[in-house]
Amino acid sequence: MKKVNGHEIIQLFEAFAPKPLAMEGDKIGLQIGRLNKPVRRVMIALDVLEEVVDEAIEKEVDLIIAHHPLIYRPLQNITTDKLPGRMIEKLLKHEIAVYAAHTNLDVAKGGVNDLLAEALQLSNTQVLAPTYEVKLKKLVVFVPNLDSGKVKAALGNAGAGAIGNYSHCLYTSSGIGQFLPNETANPHIGQNGVLEEVNEERIETIFPDYLERKVVQAMLKAHPYEEVAYDIYPLENKGEILGLGRIGEIEETTLGEFAQFVKQALDVPALRVVGDLSAKVKKIAVLGGDGNKYISSAKFKGADVYITGDLYYHVAHDAMMMGLNVIDPGHNVEKVMKQGVSRYLTKKCQEKGYDVSIFPSEKVTEPFQFI
Repeated sequence: MKKVNGHEIIQLFEAFAPKPLAMEGDKIGLQIGRLNKPVRRVMIALDVLEEVVDEAIEKEVDLIIAHHPLIYRPLQNITTDKLPGRMIEKLLKHEIAVYAAHTNLDVAKGGVNDLLAEALQLSNTQVLAPTYEVKLKKLVVFVPNLDSGKVKAALGNAGAGAIGNYSHCLYTSSGIGQFLPNETANPHIGQNGVLEEVNEERIETIFPDYLERKVVQAMLKAHPYEEVAYDIYPLENKGEILGLGRIGEIEETTLGEFAQFVKQALDVPALRVVGDLSAKVKKIAVLGGDGNKYISSAKFKGADVYITGDLYYHVAHDAMMMGLNVIDPGHNVEKVMKQGVSRYLTKKCQEKGYDVSIFPSEKVTEPFQFI
């Protein structure tokens, strides 16, 4: 098993929830500590509260990956006799790094909203509120024939060549490459000072712009040449549309029956419902966290029910007037990300042979009590 550092773990995570997917101004990324250190234990948390920090200390955690940023609003000071100063002191003292992935994890495929849609057993899901259009680029690289297989595999494994339900898509053509190594070169093929011609493959593949660094690094690592000849072109092709929330379908039922199912599926003790409990419902929209802004999007997309947290009083009235049923199970249902991210990172680390343990926080961070 390979020992790893924080950068390697976050590189895997950001392939899943890239930073560019975050809403403008969101407080994401490394917030406390450093990543250039060995990491043996990673804990996935919804919130970073003092009890979560104490749990991390007890479990000898090196890195916390959280959905809600610990530092969201600017701190005027850090006084260690009060929160959050006391938490920051504990984290620094025990060398626990904190990394936040907020709206980028909401938007990401397989992220918070897909996990909620999965828990609610929605089918035929689509994005509710588009926020990001993936920009596509093309990579062209020239490789000696004998080494092309290794480079092709590295590109595909890094995420290049993904088109719809297909992966590792690329095109190759054959040609002859020419180069003249100077006296300080260390050529993989040929001799210093001798003009060389090599049978090479031209490999072409596409990738989303947010994966450029990962794809290029993977290609350079797999390529045998000391100096790699490659080109990157921006494309006009339309990329995938990503965004907040999901909308899909269930088997037709009543609002009251579906509300009971939501309560069980999302593991909440209570929820609020707007609408006629006997109304028939089939098309369901869900948006984790505070989704008040997107109530009109749910109605426009034809949802019978909109599931979101932190529903405002007057927004509930707006929903009633537009004939949209709403279920508010609370903000804390985003806790689905703890298990979801843990599963994803564990799988990726096992594939890489990384010697690291990844697990969800066991602390309940729901601030409300239901009486």
